[in-house]
Amino acid sequence: MSVLRDLVAGIRAGSIEVIDLTAPLASSTPILMLPEPFGNTIPFTLQEISRYDDRGPGWYWNNIATGEHTGTHFDAPIHWVTARDGEDVSQVPPSRFLAPAVVLDFAAESAADPDFLLEVDHVAAWEKEHGALPDGGWLLYRTGWDAYAHDQAEFLNANESGPHTPGISVECARYLAERTSIAGVGVETVGTDAGAAHSFDPAFPCHTFLLGAGKYGLTQLRNLDRLPATGAVVVAPPLPIVGGSGSPLRVLALVER
Repeated sequence: MSVLRDLVAGIRAGSIEVIDLTAPLASSTPILMLPEPFGNTIPFTLQEISRYDDRGPGWYWNNIATGEHTGTHFDAPIHWVTARDGEDVSQVPPSRFLAPAVVLDFAAESAADPDFLLEVDHVAAWEKEHGALPDGGWLLYRTGWDAYAHDQAEFLNANESGPHTPGISVECARYLAERTSIAGVGVETVGTDAGAAHSFDPAFPCHTFLLGAGKYGLTQLRNLDRLPATGAVVVAPPLPIVGGSGSPLRVLALVER
């Protein structure tokens, strides 16, 4: 298996860089907030069981409580009603968790307009310059929104009309779901859809079309600015939660230097 030996040797020598695309998971991690009467996820919490004391003199450990869709997390198809009979997290084939990735960088546009939407024309222009989207790979959509992840209010950017964060248009979400062979979409925002997607027709088109087509989502990524437009490989295995609609996970990218 010389390919695997070469991979390990490249990582150790630094010719292959391992880049962490994961936001740290803590009680301060921003979470999605839905209006009443909808239910909401809980923030991440850490509850100490023992720490080298009379509860356990030689060991430190904790209980954790969190929602499936807290922090950097994976969306399985079953997360959405359009794939209610689709894969849960434990049913996704392990081979899907290692895949090529491309980065579509629209950070400048998103800085100018927090409601910026990725359109089919943007994807077509990117493909004309860089080549086709990867078969079975990830489309990583850089908006620069990870810069706001330190603060819940800034990250959600909501006012009386709702959240305002960049996303993907209805037409583009349908196109990516039906006309491409990507595995899924990764974003830096709290979810794969735009903040204003509740008002789209249909609402939440990334969830509706992509998950409905058996594709996947990665959310709350960071460090996409460190990846090339093409050539990275993403490793993104979630916890195999039986019946789970999603899972927090550690997302890594391998980049040749």
